[in-house]
Amino acid sequence: MPSSSSSLTISSKSTVYPSVPAAPGSSLKLSVSDLPMLSCHYIQKGVLLSDPALLAFSEVVLLLKQALSLTLSHFPAFAGRLSTDPLGHVHILCNDAGADFIEAKAKHLTVRGVLSPDKDVPDCVKQFFAFDRTVSYNGHFLPLLAAARGSKRPSNSPDFSRENVFVSPSAILRLPAGGPAATFSQDEPLRERIFHFSRAAILKMKSVANGAGLSPAVAEIMGKQSNDGFKAGNGKIAPSPKSKAPTEISSFQSLCGQLWRSVTRARKLAPSKTTTFRMAVNCRHRLEPRLEPYYFGNAIQSIPTVASAGELLSHDLGWCSGLLHRNVVAHDDATVRRGVEGWESEPRLFPLGNFDGASITMGSSPRFPMYDNDFGWGRPLAVRSGRANKFDGKISAFPGREGGGSVDLEVVLAPETIVGLENDAEFMQYVSSIE
Repeated sequence: MPSSSSSLTISSKSTVYPSVPAAPGSSLKLSVSDLPMLSCHYIQKGVLLSDPALLAFSEVVLLLKQALSLTLSHFPAFAGRLSTDPLGHVHILCNDAGADFIEAKAKHLTVRGVLSPDKDVPDCVKQFFAFDRTVSYNGHFLPLLAAARGSKRPSNSPDFSRENVFVSPSAILRLPAGGPAATFSQDEPLRERIFHFSRAAILKMKSVANGAGLSPAVAEIMGKQSNDGFKAGNGKIAPSPKSKAPTEISSFQSLCGQLWRSVTRARKLAPSKTTTFRMAVNCRHRLEPRLEPYYFGNAIQSIPTVASAGELLSHDLGWCSGLLHRNVVAHDDATVRRGVEGWESEPRLFPLGNFDGASITMGSSPRFPMYDNDFGWGRPLAVRSGRANKFDGKISAFPGREGGGSVDLEVVLAPETIVGLENDAEFMQYVSSIE
């Protein structure tokens, strides 16, 4: 977060410590899903809240600090620092070093000015987030957290165990002296805009992707019945004997397929140009046996799906979304373990970026309950993110504020590509204004 700006001024900065100290010497070893992200920026995401009418701001700050202190006692890793042992293994050392708490003022900003409905996300939003363009490796000497949601005692205790396939006993990621740098250009011109998709628009897209043979109501019911019962073997997909095959393309896969088509068209790529749509999948329920649902740490893998620009634009939405669907359902226990073994044999950082001008990377998820962050004076007004990890083709998906299956896409693209997307009738027919 900048210390001086025409829009925002920092009035105080302090360190918040856990209300209950962590166990002496406790640490968490980073997994093969954590380590590749050391060259990525600190995650910068937050919610915009209205001004609490019944409390002075100084009282709110005090209560938030108290809640953060309590939260850190339940999640001691967030108050720790990274540490590399003599063998080269990286851990989070739960040493109670604390988290940053920053109080700032933005007297000349309004809620409407920050939200900018149907316009680009204003640059002032980037000033709301700390550790701007700081790579995660710097957690060796900087706080791992600079903003947090305070809470009561969590209803489900996090699982801090490290006995699973993702925590390698021997693999070591060799890093340059001083740590890695971001793998993508941070200076290219970009535009960023929020596109809102109502529940009705999402269901319509899903119906089209599945052949338009179902009413939106039936499509919604069938979507809820879908599961991950597919197994991959010898390059073919077959249904699991324990469950019905999820042959239906999901709502999110339909939205991703439409975005893939429309961005490819807006980029005006040659028909023979290979395009890539990359999305992360949760591996917790794909492993056999499954990981604990509250396992503390990353348990994701990146799935790239490829097709030529000509193929995407000559086929319909069902074909494009179907490629994504088949890749997701084929990502089973064996696929996860092959990915882990492949990384262990050649440890490497995740190559975040758009190196060929034809890639899209989908991040976050509309399933994350961002609008449940209610501190007692109402639901958040919006979800926004900072400058971290943004490049041409980086997309983040959030739930829409009205819920019910609505989705907001935070789209970051080259300026000329955004113009093409805004003029893409096939895409824009599903977009609605944010009230």
